[in-house]
Amino acid sequence: MPNPPTGGPSLPQERRLLTAIPGPRSRDLQSRKTAAVPQGIGTIMPVYAAAAGGGVVVDVDGNSLIDFGSGIAVTTVGNSAPALVTAVQDQLAAFTHTCFMVTPYDGYIRVAEALNRITPGDHAKRTALFNSGAEAVENAVKIARAYTGKQAVVAFDHAYHGRTNLTMAMTAKNQPYKSGFGPFAGEVYRAPMSYPFRDQGTDRGTDGPAAARRAIEVIEKQVGSENLAAVVIEPIQGEGGFVVPAPGFLPALAAWCRDHDVVFVADEVQTGFARTGDLFACEHEGVVPDLIVTAKGIAGGLPLSAVTGRAEIMDAPHVGGLGGTYGGNPLACAAALAVIELIETDGLVARARAIGDLMTEHLRKTQAGDDRIGDVRGRGAMLAVELVVPGTTAPDADLTRRVAAAAHAQGLIVLTCGTFGNVLRFLPPLSIPDHLLVEGLDLLDTVLEESR
Repeated sequence: MPNPPTGGPSLPQERRLLTAIPGPRSRDLQSRKTAAVPQGIGTIMPVYAAAAGGGVVVDVDGNSLIDFGSGIAVTTVGNSAPALVTAVQDQLAAFTHTCFMVTPYDGYIRVAEALNRITPGDHAKRTALFNSGAEAVENAVKIARAYTGKQAVVAFDHAYHGRTNLTMAMTAKNQPYKSGFGPFAGEVYRAPMSYPFRDQGTDRGTDGPAAARRAIEVIEKQVGSENLAAVVIEPIQGEGGFVVPAPGFLPALAAWCRDHDVVFVADEVQTGFARTGDLFACEHEGVVPDLIVTAKGIAGGLPLSAVTGRAEIMDAPHVGGLGGTYGGNPLACAAALAVIELIETDGLVARARAIGDLMTEHLRKTQAGDDRIGDVRGRGAMLAVELVVPGTTAPDADLTRRVAAAAHAQGLIVLTCGTFGNVLRFLPPLSIPDHLLVEGLDLLDTVLEESR
């Protein structure tokens, strides 16, 4: 198995509990948060971070927690990797900001060149840089509309694309993302997703092209390709439950888009940059999107996102039609270049696959003895278990909450997700050592057993 990359703060790679979770200093900070920060900004963990690196997060009370979250797939190369820190420090000493639209700089161009090189397809490409995943998704829609002269956008059941007005419209789940925040942007339509676990008993369960035909029929009847600018899809859905579509689903959709002059947009905000054991998740089936949206793991924790795509599509908006004051900030660009180099030189694609093999083998063994685990799925270091009422496919959100809370109390950072709130998701940094992976999985087994 490939070893994790070296780097990050010199923190002992161990789970260590010095206090109850949360400890007194974290409880004090939580009280200050309640007084200073709106309640709409929640936190998953009850502790406050002081340091992080390798596969651990150390809180303000000195507790060292195993990190199965990576800040929601952001610190893929590890937290504070030395090469990234050095690159950002060097840029910080030169300048922090000039605005690329005012006085441009080569870091932006170098990131664009790198993304044009490493994203799927050997066609001519262009890249525009932004700040967040949601902002990049919005700009992908703008670009597709400018190129096609059409307005409608199709997203999918269980999709998550962000918290801005347009991306809330594209997001499927009401709570907590959309409730009370409408009205939302118009000309957004929804098609059925391939969800193999919940498509059991139908031909769509394992037949991706059949699932695609169902989606295409809905699109043709409810929208019409003559009105459709873009189909936007996560190759593996994130917040919706780490749903991996059946083989053939994505290629069939991409082919239909190509045949009907519809822009096929892959939202790889959560799946990109080695996370799934491929550099980008759509590569697993050889899908080449017209536009690919990236963020999260792109810059190791600094705010950066991108839209990369076919040159003729990217060049469609008029001069001044794309941009933003902070888009492609020089510090974030320096970080992104360091991340891309680390992925390539430290063999992180192979490392993600190795993590996936280790975790999947363990989780499937656990599933074999626990009928509350309805499904184990994912790719690379992006894995999930779906918890259900035994003997059914009925979601068990209460069990999921209890298991996550118990894991947190024992020093394991684990996240939940899913339209039905019943999915535990695992996104360990690729810098995590194997012994922490095993310990975290063993701890999860214990928590599951104690939750019976």
